[in-house]
Amino acid sequence: MRARVFVTLKPSVFDPQGRTIVDALQSLGYANVADVRQGKYFELDLATTERAQAEKLASDVADKVLANPVIESYRVEVD
Repeated sequence: MRARVFVTLKPSVFDPQGRTIVDALQSLGYANVADVRQGKYFELDLATTERAQAEKLASDVADKVLANPVIESYRVEVD
């Protein structure tokens, strides 16, 4: 099975990279872009056919390795 993990900064955490992107977009004429929150995307190929097991494995990996739970949150999707 394939799992997709989306990691983003928590809303209360300042995103300097996102702010830089907003400034660059506005300087290019995209004045209506008010905010950008950047993140990370991972695809995991999992050696299981059980959806529940794949979701648990992907969540464990995200929580322990891919995301810093102090400042980041994550979302897992499994195919």
